[in-house]
Amino acid sequence: MDYYDQISKGYNELHRGEQLNKMSIIKSNIKITKGSKVLDVGCGTGISSDFDCFAVGIDPSIKLLKQNKRLKINSAAENLPFKDRTFDFVVSVTSIHNFNDLGKAIGEIKRVGKNNFVFSVLKKSEKLRGIMGAIKKDFRIKMAIEEEKDLIFFCEKREKHKVYI
Repeated sequence: MDYYDQISKGYNELHRGEQLNKMSIIKSNIKITKGSKVLDVGCGTGISSDFDCFAVGIDPSIKLLKQNKRLKINSAAENLPFKDRTFDFVVSVTSIHNFNDLGKAIGEIKRVGKNNFVFSVLKKSEKLRGIMGAIKKDFRIKMAIEEEKDLIFFCEKREKHKVYI
């Protein structure tokens, strides 16, 4: 995460507007209540953790986390320190392309979430095709929205015994 530590001082100036736009889309398409529990994987400075409920962010960049005023944990997506099915919603806003082990991270996200997941994926990422394949393998995409820089996928767990067309 050296890159994000290096740009941490200017991160909000560089990305705040686009992150707020994505969050507006996400919030208008999920039903969060005061009693909801949300995990923000790759939370950075906390822009994407702004929910009116119990929300916790996780990120490997300590310098981004120092700017985050919300509840946060310094860790990677591949090692989420939570019990199974802890969160009503798991969101990952423009961070999935940075995961070191995509398969392991997706498995961890699936493990700690109940059944509502949102992945915002950078359209220009060289890893886009592989990321989409990994998401489709473990999740059923209920809705996809194309935003200026990202594709936003609203998903639920793919049940092993169900076949989706």
